[in-house]
Amino acid sequence: MTQLRFLVLGALTVAHSAPVELGPLKQRLTLAMLLARPDTFVPVETLCEGVWTEAAAPRTARKNLQVYISNLRRLLDDRAERLVHEAGGYRLHVDADELDSLQFRALARAGRQARQRGAALPAAQHFRHALRLWRGTPFAGLHRSHPLAAEARRLEGQHLQVLEEWAETELEIGNCAAVADALTEHAERHPQRERLRAAQMTALFRCGRQAEALQVFEDVRRQLAEAYGLQPTPALEKLYRSILAEQRGHLRPAAAPPPQSLPNDLPDFVGRAEQLGEITDVVRHSTRQVIVVTGPAGIGKTTLAVRLAHTLQHDFPGGRILLRMREPDGTPRATVDLLAELAALTGLTDRMTGHPDQDSFHWRAWLGERRVLLMLDDAPDETAVRPLVPGAGPATVVVTSRRRMAGLADAHRIDVPSLTCAEAVDLLSQIIGRDRTTADPSAANAVVTAIGRLPLAVRIGGLKLAAMRLLPLRDFAERLASSRTVLDELVAGDLAVRPRIADSWYGMSRAHRTDVSQLATLPAPSLTLQDAATTLSCPPDEARRRLESLVDTGALLSPEPAVTARSIRYELPALVRLYARECVPTPPDRRAAAVG
Repeated sequence: MTQLRFLVLGALTVAHSAPVELGPLKQRLTLAMLLARPDTFVPVETLCEGVWTEAAAPRTARKNLQVYISNLRRLLDDRAERLVHEAGGYRLHVDADELDSLQFRALARAGRQARQRGAALPAAQHFRHALRLWRGTPFAGLHRSHPLAAEARRLEGQHLQVLEEWAETELEIGNCAAVADALTEHAERHPQRERLRAAQMTALFRCGRQAEALQVFEDVRRQLAEAYGLQPTPALEKLYRSILAEQRGHLRPAAAPPPQSLPNDLPDFVGRAEQLGEITDVVRHSTRQVIVVTGPAGIGKTTLAVRLAHTLQHDFPGGRILLRMREPDGTPRATVDLLAELAALTGLTDRMTGHPDQDSFHWRAWLGERRVLLMLDDAPDETAVRPLVPGAGPATVVVTSRRRMAGLADAHRIDVPSLTCAEAVDLLSQIIGRDRTTADPSAANAVVTAIGRLPLAVRIGGLKLAAMRLLPLRDFAERLASSRTVLDELVAGDLAVRPRIADSWYGMSRAHRTDVSQLATLPAPSLTLQDAATTLSCPPDEARRRLESLVDTGALLSPEPAVTARSIRYELPALVRLYARECVPTPPDRRAAAVG
């Protein structure tokens, strides 16, 4: 059964698969009063004080409360004895993971314990997760109840304290940009929180924004004088003088801006909502550090990773870096060259020695202390990835690869499928104009189907059609109907699909190319274990091992889950299948059959 979730750090909400309708105001006030004291005996008198806010409780208050309690029991019927009566009052049983305010306190406690141990990175993560639970003012809309308004003020005080602790911890690990941007609104609303203002001034100074840091102090001095007739504390005065004189003291030198090395996001990006949602969920709610995005050449792995990086900009204040793992000709880059590029992007050049093991140590130590998104694009294998991934810390590494990278322990893997027919036509429409695809939708469907709904192929085919405005969509579809000419047609200027498929093809071992060539002779791209055993002329157990090896290298897809190995349906990517057929001459008996 789906667990109930009680949310009070914002508007009162109860969710059980979907939000629960909580009924009239006084019934909601009753529940809010019980959640303000979770798993605690709440006397009837206290409930009455919180529920009847305009005047004294009526004589029927106890009976009315019994009705509200009865209704709430029906709504919260996920387990026995959730809401129980005790002599003179009631108790709402709530586990720590069911109520956001209890989760907030637990995470804050864990952050403080980690900080006391000197573990700044885990402490920052705990504080960060605690702050993400806040959706707004606690018990929003119910502050006509004086006890609930007081509880909201108490929770907001705890929130500010955790915010201050988070800011100080982030500053300890060098994330000054995240602190400078996040504290502005809170610090302006709470000028009397000098600890908050001190963190804001420090963050601005370390980001090189000295004038803004000094202005914060002047604003504090003016606001305290006008509101309370007070001066800033000696500690804040000392910090101000230190910044003014550029005496770094306990301050670190102004930090360089976080590294940003990203291509532009594509304006015509389509689909991939499921994959983006899954990766976002892993980034924000999982402890897994490595995410492997797999799929055949041209499926859109890099485009997906770039869209993800732009979408999660605020999740990675330490920077976002995309590193190409191959040379333009498709050969893997040397580890020392990859580390040198990363060092140049992050200011670590003076620590690089040219020795891969030592340089890897310095890079991983730097990355392990920062909330950075590192994308390793088109990684050839696990050995190329390991020297670039830290052992722990707040960074996230997204690896795009044709291989499944089975050797990367505890990685989260996401397979990128072909676009749906509707998504592929949408992409084509954005490139060539929607008027052309709506004028002949069957031709548009035929075009994207012939090229396997592969995003790269759709894009290059679309660019060709966009440049050749007089080429009817129907004519282009007819050209693609012949499998012998598909790859020749997918050329637009200096862009072509064939070289990308060729890189993928020659990136396979000779044994894998031989197996794919044989499987490509089957009449359809989809095949079973028995099909493979017959075509490869080997026993089923050996065929299974060879198919699994092809899946691991990304040369073969296994799109649907199955109960047994024999029931799995495998699939050759459409354009890889066409290329394999080109590379192997048709046997004489098949040529004769084709002619006949």
